[in-house]
Amino acid sequence: MKISIVIPAYNEKKTIREVVERTQKADTLGLEKEIILVDDFSKDGTREIIKELGATPGKKIVLHEKNQGVGAAWRDGIAASNGDIIIRQDADTEYQPEDFPLLLKPILDGRADIVYGSRILGFKKSKYRYQTYLWGGLMVNWLINRIVGTRLSDILTASKTFRKNIFDRISLESVHFEIESELTAKAKRAGLRIVEIPITYRARSFEEGKKIRWHHAFRLLKAAVKYRFAPIKK
Repeated sequence: MKISIVIPAYNEKKTIREVVERTQKADTLGLEKEIILVDDFSKDGTREIIKELGATPGKKIVLHEKNQGVGAAWRDGIAASNGDIIIRQDADTEYQPEDFPLLLKPILDGRADIVYGSRILGFKKSKYRYQTYLWGGLMVNWLINRIVGTRLSDILTASKTFRKNIFDRISLESVHFEIESELTAKAKRAGLRIVEIPITYRARSFEEGKKIRWHHAFRLLKAAVKYRFAPIKK
């Protein structure tokens, strides 16, 4: 069995090298791993670093010729992967590669098809800088749960791990943050087993990194309604 770790990146020059180094060292419970680096047309030097890192063994790179969005970067990374299990790892340092064993275990134990790394369940060991952002995220999460019929603590987490064969049953088409709503809605309708585990989260400031804003929240809710009823596989 092989693990593919997909790292979407957009203007993450300050952190991409550290994240890749930590990902290389991270424990994947003895399973072979590959790293897929996806640059979403960065303009700050991230692209050049990814090209450099991609020249080393165990890595692939995907380079977008225009900025498309995190959902598109994630989907293209999945398409380029050869693993049986996919881990999404953001290119910033908010999510920790050291949590990989926790994310993999429910799948390897046969308890889950998809694992969400929950910042809420791991709240005591996580660091939030903005309480308004936290409570806003909880409200959006509650609304998505109500729309799609799930009971999850952290739908918006970027820490998601899944069997690649789930795409025999669902397909994804979103190009931006709405992919979080789409995956959750379609997984629920397809009867896929979603398990949440607590992770360690280290939030960056708005100045340091990209955050979901209120206009994203409306798009997430609109997507939840859409994919509550749209075909789950195309």
